[in-house]
This record gives sequence, C-alpha cells and structure tokens, in this order.
Amino acid sequence: MPSSCKDIRAALAACLQSSDCVLIDRNKPADCLRHPLVDTLPTRCQQLKKGYGDCKRGMVDMRKRFRGNQPIAVSQEIEAGTGVSAGGERRQLYGGRPAVGNVVRVTEGDEVEDEE
Repeated sequence: MPSSCKDIRAALAACLQSSDCVLIDRNKPADCLRHPLVDTLPTRCQQLKKGYGDCKRGMVDMRKRFRGNQPIAVSQEIEAGTGVSAGGERRQLYGGRPAVGNVVRVTEGDEVEDEE
C-alpha cells in the first residue's frame, strides 16, 4: 500500500481499538465499521473512516494522479488556503525559483539616486 494512507489507517485502527464497540460490546473492528454498528462509533472514528475512504478513493482518481493525495498532517483549516506557511513565508505551487524575487528595496528616503 502506498504511504499516503498509512497514517490515517493507523489512526483509524487505534480509534477502533479504544472504542466501546470493541472494548465493551466485544465486536470485531471490521464489524464496527459496517452499517448497524457504525452509528455507535465515536465521532472521531466516523471522521477517520470517511477520511480513510476519501484517501483510498484519491489513489485511483485520475485527476490526482500526478499530484497525489493531500498530506494528512497539513491542515488547510489552519492555513485557510492563504498560501502562507506557518513560518510566515509565502509558498509556491511549483518547484524552482520565484518568478519575481526580492525586487523591492527598503529605503529611508534620504538616499541619493544614482542616475545611470
């Protein structure tokens, strides 16, 4: 299995092992993921189940073939799609140098302009 879904699969397995469906009711984790018992799972486990399904679906989606799945650890809710990373620097959508570098010079206003 490619590594893009391993983290969320491990989180789902840990959530299922600590749920009441497995611990108290003594059901198998696979049975807890099916229809009659899936409603008894905690909300976190249900969200992980949906996320794992989306991850597996994204592996065969031809539109995501080159880009791959979104990383699980990066949260778009925190960054809100601004294009600014957690360190405050702007990110690029492609590799290579930025098209426009640091072209803005900071001046104090009392410099003499060189005429060339």
